[in-house]
Amino acid sequence: MKILFADALPESYVDLLRRQGDECIVSPELDADDIPDVIKGVDVLVVRSTRVTAATIDRSDNLGLIVRAGAGTNTIDCQAAAGSGIYVCNVPGTNSVAVAELTLGLLLALDRHIPAAANDLRNGVWNKKRYSKADGLMGKTFGIIGVGEIGLAVAERARSFGMTVIAERKADRRPDIEARIRSTGIRLVDDLDAILAESDIVSIHVPGGERTVNLVDAGFLAKMKPDSILLNTSRGEIVDEEALLGAIQSKGIRAGLDVFRNEPGSSTGEFASRLAAHPSVVGTHHIGASTQQAQDATSAATIDVIEAYRAGDPTNCVNVVRTRVGAATITIRHFDRVGVLAAALAVLRKADINVQTMANQVFEGSNAAMAIIDVSGEVTSDVTRDLAALDNVIQVQTRGRDQ
Repeated sequence: MKILFADALPESYVDLLRRQGDECIVSPELDADDIPDVIKGVDVLVVRSTRVTAATIDRSDNLGLIVRAGAGTNTIDCQAAAGSGIYVCNVPGTNSVAVAELTLGLLLALDRHIPAAANDLRNGVWNKKRYSKADGLMGKTFGIIGVGEIGLAVAERARSFGMTVIAERKADRRPDIEARIRSTGIRLVDDLDAILAESDIVSIHVPGGERTVNLVDAGFLAKMKPDSILLNTSRGEIVDEEALLGAIQSKGIRAGLDVFRNEPGSSTGEFASRLAAHPSVVGTHHIGASTQQAQDATSAATIDVIEAYRAGDPTNCVNVVRTRVGAATITIRHFDRVGVLAAALAVLRKADINVQTMANQVFEGSNAAMAIIDVSGEVTSDVTRDLAALDNVIQVQTRGRDQ
């Protein structure tokens, strides 16, 4: 395969693919406007922060997989990729611990005034009187907004400091997440307002996108406790920065921020931010995932995603239908012989029935198999009869989606 890395990945991991005969092009200097000009002939595109636009999708000819070497996929036009039958896959969870560690680091830095104290020491100033004033964390209530992999990792560490951790109760939460919440000891409350009213510290761990832009606005901040702490290691656009500056002034809120609006587009550059410069804010340079441990885990997982795609079983795909679709499901039990499924598809095509999802499982011994086909269109008794009459078909069953 021809694989384009539009962001840097350690050469040791890229070499794993080269040893299999893949042509690997590592071009971290490419930006969103450059990629469309070099995408022809590329089978797999790997990005970290570089945007993948509809123009890239439109001008690709062989592209079948886009890998986000990280968790979020908001920088990729997933809908355009879906429309062209291109998988978009990510590697969630590989940087969770790194982000959680920084989140608690920001909290400690705020509570113990570490940045200001360190700066005074560098300048030859001894001020034990000032820096001895700290609340401490044990017994505080720590509210988490967004209980995904990162939120859970933060909760585990916050609990180890003796804090009570709370999060919002949600009826549609995945069972595995519910189990981890219970095992972590998180107390669930009814809604966001309850989190803000109870919490001494509020930590944000939600994905980017339209639904979370300005989540932390003037109304949100008005519901937080006076002198409480806001932590954001997720996305800069989640916070209305002017509203936060106002809450810092009026309510004594302090903030630990790893992300900001209008961050420079490169890893170095000028950055002017009234929020970042405020003495009640401890900020870092969008480095939450930037530990060697996290980078190695992300790189290894990226290679795993590419290998799964090569094997025909893509993992962590974010732009495919996750539930069964179609008006009916046709189950065909058949002998594992050449041409059986081709003949079945020909019957469906003649009846103007569209196949939406299909899987074929072979039984041990490779003598028989089971095809499960989700379709749209009317599956009449005649269609079922024609399928059952095919050579090497053992049995056919048809069920409507509401049956």
